[in-house]
Amino acid sequence: MQLSKSEALFAEAQKYIPGGVNSPVRSFNAVGGTPPFIARGKGSRVWDVDGNEYIDYLGSWGPLVLGHSHPAVVEVLIKTAESGTSFGAPVEQEVELAKMICAALPSVDSVRLVSSGTEACMSAIRLARAFTGRDKIIKFAGCYHGHADGLLVKAGSGALTHGIPTSAGVPESYASETLVAEYNDIESVEKFFAANPSGIAAVITEPVAGNMGVVPPAPGFLEALRKVTQDNGALLIFDEVITGFRVGPNGAQGLFNITPDITTMGKIIGGGLPVGAYGGRKEIMEMVAPLGPMYQAGTLSGNPLAVSAGIATLTELSKPGVFERIDGLAQRLTQGVTAAFQKAEIPATINRVGSMFTGFLNPGPVAGLADAENSDTEMYGRYFHAMQEQGIYIAPSQFEAGFVSTAHTEADIDATIAKVTAALRSLS
Repeated sequence: MQLSKSEALFAEAQKYIPGGVNSPVRSFNAVGGTPPFIARGKGSRVWDVDGNEYIDYLGSWGPLVLGHSHPAVVEVLIKTAESGTSFGAPVEQEVELAKMICAALPSVDSVRLVSSGTEACMSAIRLARAFTGRDKIIKFAGCYHGHADGLLVKAGSGALTHGIPTSAGVPESYASETLVAEYNDIESVEKFFAANPSGIAAVITEPVAGNMGVVPPAPGFLEALRKVTQDNGALLIFDEVITGFRVGPNGAQGLFNITPDITTMGKIIGGGLPVGAYGGRKEIMEMVAPLGPMYQAGTLSGNPLAVSAGIATLTELSKPGVFERIDGLAQRLTQGVTAAFQKAEIPATINRVGSMFTGFLNPGPVAGLADAENSDTEMYGRYFHAMQEQGIYIAPSQFEAGFVSTAHTEADIDATIAKVTAALRSLS
């Protein structure tokens, strides 16, 4: 049987790229099959190299809040590229983007642009350690903050054990400085502070978990994190790489009215181009070189292409009613999909915050990693492929978020709900 273009490309890619992909989840290991190679995108849709069309709810894993090839973003990228793509020197646009970020996020007096969310989180942790003079950090099981060594850890066997590496190449000595608590369980955090009363530099968390699938913070959880860190002289880091300018104009910190000490950003502030940032109170950010002793640098940081795309994106998002519209579309989608699963009598729980959502194939509720891991991943793989057959592009993993963009329409949403119904019918 003749291979499709995607199958042929994937076979060729595996000769030259580890696993044939440049990011592991793209390999489809979690769901089986061959990943479609995407040829182009426009608005709410993407097309693969074989000509198949999909309504896209992945949005390049979140940054394409305006959809694919938004005219304002494309126009500014063409104009900017004509003047040069990178200089390794200051450009006017990076000042404008920094001002927009500081104006939108009340906790951010000063911001440093970097090139990825991983780099932003790695730098934020280094900054917290520099500011406090302490070494240990607390993260949460199921929250992903990039692939820096100290963050690729899991909890040990006991409630007060240190982290152990989850990746080859991470020294146990380094991972041991990371303490792993349970998301939405403030007691697991308080126990670490009790055992390390003057040793914890910071708690880093996704204010809305997005990397075990979407898990909202329980009522009072973020407030309790703010209090326990303040009471113990530690910093609170919000990883808003996904939620920043996604769940609201002021990020999750605005949505939940919590002020962290340091915020990391990415995704949307680059308008689809590689970018990241970290920022916080002035006295904390003054620790960063060249003002202070905490060193961090990057040749492509603040490059004109990424910051210009970010400015165009944030400008579009500042228009009246944008967030209300995409939140409403996401609500319409998740309500319709929930009803479809109920009619099919397949256990499912759909968590949503703003325009980000995940459908877990378990009866729920899903409030943390252990709950998420109770999902039927085999069934999700079958559902994923059934949705592909129906022309719907969703995450190739049970434990990821989906996204609605400004390019989606009510017609897209209603068509998707109908296709979910058809996909579920094919599974019975």
